[in-house]
Amino acid sequence: MRKFLRRYLPSHESIIRNRWTGYLSAYLTHHNLWHLNRRSVAGGVAVGLFTGLIPGPVQIIGSVFLSILFRVNLPVAAFATLYTNPLTIVPLYALAYKLGTLVTGLNNELKLSEIAPPEMTWDNWHIAMFEWMVSLGKPLAVGLPLLAISLAIVGYFVVRIMWRVFVILAWRKRMARHEGDK
Repeated sequence: MRKFLRRYLPSHESIIRNRWTGYLSAYLTHHNLWHLNRRSVAGGVAVGLFTGLIPGPVQIIGSVFLSILFRVNLPVAAFATLYTNPLTIVPLYALAYKLGTLVTGLNNELKLSEIAPPEMTWDNWHIAMFEWMVSLGKPLAVGLPLLAISLAIVGYFVVRIMWRVFVILAWRKRMARHEGDK
């Protein structure tokens, strides 16, 4: 897994030397931001899943700042935000809305078909998205953070467990290979 991630993630030095991220170089020196270990990668996935539900195009920027704050793997956090895209955002926001209605007890009597966002163009998407989110009200405002926190917690523990399983399987394979050599 480490070899796969190292092949596709940018190096620490290339990001520090980059003209767009160079001004952050003082904050980008902590080793956990770049190391691929179980804790750092699991934290990066959690940060990415949490910030992936931030409305608008600031998800990766949010993941960078939270990665620096919590000292978790920055490239993994930025990559993990990509689970939200034009195909998944409406179902995720609908789920957040439903979660918000369960928690708050408020029900605006909206059907799932009415939760769909309005038509948008490149020049009015930010206004249309804001108006759509305001129309969904308190259930969405409560449901989004709850869903983001839930996804982050589940993602963190799934990565930790999967990493552990992978290490155990690799260890057993290595032990079997060594016993076969004897």
